[in-house]
Amino acid sequence: MAAESQTISLTLPDGSARQYDAGITPGDVAADISKSLAKKAISATVDGKHWDLQWPIQSDAAIAIHTMQDEAQANELVRHDLAHIMARAVQEIWPDTKVTIGPVIDNGWYYDFDRAEPFTPEDLGAIEKKMKEIINARDAVRTEVWDRARAVKHYADNNELYKVELIDAIPGDEPLRMYWHGEWQDLCRGPHLQNTGQVPGDSFKLMSIAGAYWRGDSSRQMLQRIYGVAFTNKEKLKAHLHMLEEAAKRDHRKLGREMDLFHMQEEAPGQVFWHPNGWTVYTQLQDYMRRKQRAGGYREINTPQVVDRKLWEASGHWDKYQHHMFLVEVDESRDGENDDASKAKNRDQTRINALKPMNCPCHVQVFNQGLKSYRDLPLRLAEFGSCARFEPSGALHGIMRVRGFTQDDAHIFCTEDQIQAECARFIDFLADIYRELGFPDFEIRFATRPEKRVGSEESWDYVEGALENAIKAVGRDYVLEPGDGAFYGPKLDFYLTDAIGRVWQCGTFQVDPNLPERLNASYIAPNGEKTRPFMLHRATLGSFERFIGILIEEHAGKLPFWLAPRQVVVASITSEAEEYADEVVAQLTAAGIRAEADTRNEKINYKVREHSVGKVPVILAVGAREVEERTVSVRRLGEKQTSVQALADVTAALKREATPPDLL
Repeated sequence: MAAESQTISLTLPDGSARQYDAGITPGDVAADISKSLAKKAISATVDGKHWDLQWPIQSDAAIAIHTMQDEAQANELVRHDLAHIMARAVQEIWPDTKVTIGPVIDNGWYYDFDRAEPFTPEDLGAIEKKMKEIINARDAVRTEVWDRARAVKHYADNNELYKVELIDAIPGDEPLRMYWHGEWQDLCRGPHLQNTGQVPGDSFKLMSIAGAYWRGDSSRQMLQRIYGVAFTNKEKLKAHLHMLEEAAKRDHRKLGREMDLFHMQEEAPGQVFWHPNGWTVYTQLQDYMRRKQRAGGYREINTPQVVDRKLWEASGHWDKYQHHMFLVEVDESRDGENDDASKAKNRDQTRINALKPMNCPCHVQVFNQGLKSYRDLPLRLAEFGSCARFEPSGALHGIMRVRGFTQDDAHIFCTEDQIQAECARFIDFLADIYRELGFPDFEIRFATRPEKRVGSEESWDYVEGALENAIKAVGRDYVLEPGDGAFYGPKLDFYLTDAIGRVWQCGTFQVDPNLPERLNASYIAPNGEKTRPFMLHRATLGSFERFIGILIEEHAGKLPFWLAPRQVVVASITSEAEEYADEVVAQLTAAGIRAEADTRNEKINYKVREHSVGKVPVILAVGAREVEERTVSVRRLGEKQTSVQALADVTAALKREATPPDLL
């Protein structure tokens, strides 16, 4: 007699439950719900995990069926299927090519190939054409689970040795899932769509070719990596490609050269050589922040850049962060001798120091000087702290990702019951600065207690409640990020969205009772007892280098007038106007405007074109007429029209524009 099949209960998103035989697939569940859903279904979520419609369900579970309207799941599937479709297309065009891995990444995917001949940009067009043929064929996608020996033999027989190596790296308790897209097969965890025709054929594009070592190991085979982008419809693809075009135009590295702001070179990887123009932007921004912080109740300090390892050991950074530190060994007993005997003699007097990767332990040292009372709190200490962190060379990116940087860093020492007020105060402080710098809208992400943490549940409850209440008190919304806080406290991160939709994390506010404990910070409470303060880490802009890069790209180099390094160029049209050009520059300079004269023997159109490329906001042209009438011809960056105005009026208007927003 046949055994009765087991019955399982599947709970739908609306809370209702349905009974099925064990082994039913999400595809069958979709068909049972409605024919319409069965046609639209692309995948499912089963107990929080993304499932293929073909995978059997063996036990009670919560289930949700996804369609192309569920963007997160749809994007994952479309991009993952396109990785396989691209690999199939490559092997159909060049059968000797070996395939390796092809994961989904932000906005698309890549696949690595082992091929004797290099791919060319022209090959991308041929691959795209073949991919569309595969999509139009609507070949079925099917999946099976194989045992390890069968999978290894299959790939070894087909000389796909990269796949054999991948199988060896898969944990033994993990099933080996094989996928077929038509007759083409790949090893993959899935899930996937149900046929190749479910991929929108007009919403993807192959973007570029790059080299990549097999499994990231420079001693292994160099492979060829093809990148693609994909979305669920062509409008989204078009918007993304437009964003990439805009990003290329706004690239701060390109604009940095055109505006003569900075350069980088191999002798100082990840560190910025600021030119006069760039340093003007830097100091203007720093002066602005200094005024804002002074008005916000912060007291500015400065701490050493090179600090003995003993402090980093005491703070806990030596164990957890040493791989990011630049270490400096100093022989404290050097006497000028250089022989080996002298070195051996002095070896026991070598001190190991580190360039500081962050400022917080040094700020505690300032707090610890002298007895502090509860009446001294909150104490807000700010520093434009120069830090150094080792970042892998492959991660460096212009001035956005560097090894040497300066933070607008501050630490607030306070009591527990002051946390909420200080948090609300900081959010308002940050919002005011972001608004004045051209970012009126920002997002707050609230990261709460992680699984591994220190401190009592009561303390976590209180501090998280204080941060949440502070956000509500200032009338802001937030996005909750459960479990993403530090092991010692929750935090708020502040995200900006730039002119082309990119999101940047800049500001942060973090509660830390741990570091004051480790570094023995205390204040005298009203009852006369020594008490640990809470330490609130906060930054508004983050690193100056990165924020300046964001500003450059946000404004496509056309910085706000008060920040522009070269605000005005006075260009002579004729030699007779040279003296007047110098007089105009002198008058503008006296009014606090950064102005310079261009009296070269060049045509005015040439001068205008050159200074426009350099993103000079205002060009004042002067010729015989302007000399006689004491006027200037005003041309603003990006505008074709010019206007002739009285010098006095132009000076007054530009003086106001040159005033930083906090001084208006």
